[in-house]
Amino acid sequence: MTDAIDFKDYRLCEPAYFEDLKLGQRFPIPSRTMTDALFAAFQLASGDNHPIHYDIEYCKARGHKGLLAHAMQVMIQCAPGAGMFPHVVDESLVAMLEMSGRMLAPVYNGDTVYPMLEISELTEQRTTGVVTLASTVHNQDGVLVFEGIQKCLIRKRTPSED
Repeated sequence: MTDAIDFKDYRLCEPAYFEDLKLGQRFPIPSRTMTDALFAAFQLASGDNHPIHYDIEYCKARGHKGLLAHAMQVMIQCAPGAGMFPHVVDESLVAMLEMSGRMLAPVYNGDTVYPMLEISELTEQRTTGVVTLASTVHNQDGVLVFEGIQKCLIRKRTPSED
């Protein structure tokens, strides 16, 4: 016989709602080195078979020092689920609404990336709010290689009386 489990005992942090979030609040995501295995996994999952991502000689002939990461492979390093943000909004998260971004510099096989999410805008609504997360990825040299945004719909603890 087992005792009933209380899943609240397994929370990584206290749940937050829209009212609890602050402009400039940051959510670092653990660094990751872009390895052969990650390149192969992304190629398999995406179906992208362009040689710029797996043929070193093709890359060198085009002036690249190594295999070039696909832009979407870099973008996914900012997946909120890889850090603390979804644990913070665990009970209040309604949906991911939007994501976009742009590459600013190449990411190569062997580079280590450092993703960060930062609340850049809070748009209040009656029962929810939209949280805009500025998403950035720097490489091991401190170069900003990617920037973008993600917007999430978050419940309010106390709906407005509008």
